[in-house]
Amino acid sequence: MKTLLRITGRTLLPFLLIFASCSDDDDGMDPPPEVTVNIVEAAQATADLSSLVAALQKADESTNNDLITALSGEGPFTVFAPTNQAFADLLAQLDGFDSLDDFSSQELQDLLAVILTYHMVPGAAAMSSDLSDGQTLTTLQGSSLTVSTTGGVFIDDATDTDAQVTTANVETSNGVVHIIDKVLLPQAILDELADIILVPITDLAMGNENLENLVAALVAADGDLPTVLRGDGPFTVLAPTDAAFETFLDGASLGDIPTEVLTQVLLNHVISGEVYSTDLQGLGSGYTSTLATGAGDENMSIFFDTSDGVTFNGVSSVVTPDVKALNGVVHVVDAVIDLPNIVDHAVANPSLTSLVAALTDGGNTTFTDLLSNAEEEFTVFAPVNDAFAAFTNPNSNDINAILANHVVVGASAFSTGLMNSYVNTAAEFDTDENLSLYINTDDGVTLNGVSTVVIADIVATNGVIHAVDAVIDLPTVVTFAVADPNFSTLVQALTELTPSTDFVSVLSAQNGDGADPFTVFAPTNAAFEALPAIPGETDLIPILQHHVVAGANVRSGDLSDGISATTLEGDDITINLPGTDDNIADVTDGAGNTGIGIDAVDVQAINGVIHVLDGVLIPDTTN
Repeated sequence: MKTLLRITGRTLLPFLLIFASCSDDDDGMDPPPEVTVNIVEAAQATADLSSLVAALQKADESTNNDLITALSGEGPFTVFAPTNQAFADLLAQLDGFDSLDDFSSQELQDLLAVILTYHMVPGAAAMSSDLSDGQTLTTLQGSSLTVSTTGGVFIDDATDTDAQVTTANVETSNGVVHIIDKVLLPQAILDELADIILVPITDLAMGNENLENLVAALVAADGDLPTVLRGDGPFTVLAPTDAAFETFLDGASLGDIPTEVLTQVLLNHVISGEVYSTDLQGLGSGYTSTLATGAGDENMSIFFDTSDGVTFNGVSSVVTPDVKALNGVVHVVDAVIDLPNIVDHAVANPSLTSLVAALTDGGNTTFTDLLSNAEEEFTVFAPVNDAFAAFTNPNSNDINAILANHVVVGASAFSTGLMNSYVNTAAEFDTDENLSLYINTDDGVTLNGVSTVVIADIVATNGVIHAVDAVIDLPTVVTFAVADPNFSTLVQALTELTPSTDFVSVLSAQNGDGADPFTVFAPTNAAFEALPAIPGETDLIPILQHHVVAGANVRSGDLSDGISATTLEGDDITINLPGTDDNIADVTDGAGNTGIGIDAVDVQAINGVIHVLDGVLIPDTTN
């Protein structure tokens, strides 16, 4: 047990005698000026001690206290004076206290006086050189402080965090002041204010006998999570009960779970920022992000629903909300929230029940097996319930093919990385001939010109979900022409400029209902702009027909140098490989024009394929 040392005026007598003998020497040096301000006056003159002065004044509002008068008396005193930031930190630690004015009752003012007198050591003006490692000092409050001089001067109170002396030896007429970076708290205050003193999240969990498994898991995880959750934060922690962990482990032990997996599961219960139950209830339902890492190294999404209490990912309910901590808030939950894959997220969101029903209709497991694959990444455009309710399937397409047309395999495409482009979906025209999906980001994110992303970037372990407002039917070649703004002039030519021919109906045929499938060589807007003028309807119709090969789905892999094909107009076009300059291939049209470039290939529709041209093909007008 450490020896209790009480510094008295007698202790300082040898120092005073030495100082006096030195002053008597006639060495030509002027004696130091006499200190005339007392401790209170020194504090009042120090900007960074204004909160201490205010605290003394607030405590003295109680008729039981007269601290300012005491510290203005003869002393001597040694005072450890907390800075303004130290008082701000204390107020942050006290639930419901925003300023010193909140010490508004006599009872609270007396408690404040207890805190303040714990910073005062009566009977001595102890300079830093008088303090030694392990020394104990009895305060005016009655409890003791312990000094540590390792790596500086530190003062140990009843808490786990020491105060450091940041400015030592401020001499006054009635003592000495040492400025410290923390308000010291005696055990009496910790006991009296136990219900309102906030502690870091880790300490809160350690003090809860129903969260022992959580604490053990935090210790077992990578990254020293107990220290992380003692940090500044703020954090919102969903804290599973011991029973929740027992259910999750299902007879296994924490050691049976790979450390990296356990770490991610725990981080999936931590949200950056303070989120109270009232905040969630104000939103109703939606997504936020946890500190776990999902596909693409993005933060994992978590779905909350307040329609019946507060639930997360449809599997875990809050049983004790809004437990305040010094660095955030804790919600105790009744189940461990495992890391969600694409299917888990779809099942959890009640706005996606129609999608889930369609995916699993008749016991179908094709999609759930595919989208649960942990070895692959997916981008899923998930129609909400209203989208399914509005969808009439006008072409009677296979619903499984339609659903597959909402899935991109092999990539997690986040909204920040999307641009006007084509991607391939899991739907197929034929084996290994996947349908294309046109993404446009000019105004939000739209898909094939018919469906808009309404909730972006729902992050799962194996990909990302974007909720959309319309079902994306299987596209025809007309779908892509209309959706892609690079083909707006072509669409105008096929419709407004050629009203006598129903090109849209012809090129929308599918399943053998017309001349499908089609291979369409589609000129861009720039290709049309290169013409001297767009011809009138009589001449334009055969030009447009000269861009379409009927009855064949000719993809780039089917092309070879010198291959020819007969167009709807009747003339042949010829493909030359390789192309010149940056062209993938060159086309020679019916009129013999060469070097017309194919710039993009294999935009695959359900009734044909599009290859993009940088010029307009002209048929032979002499035959």
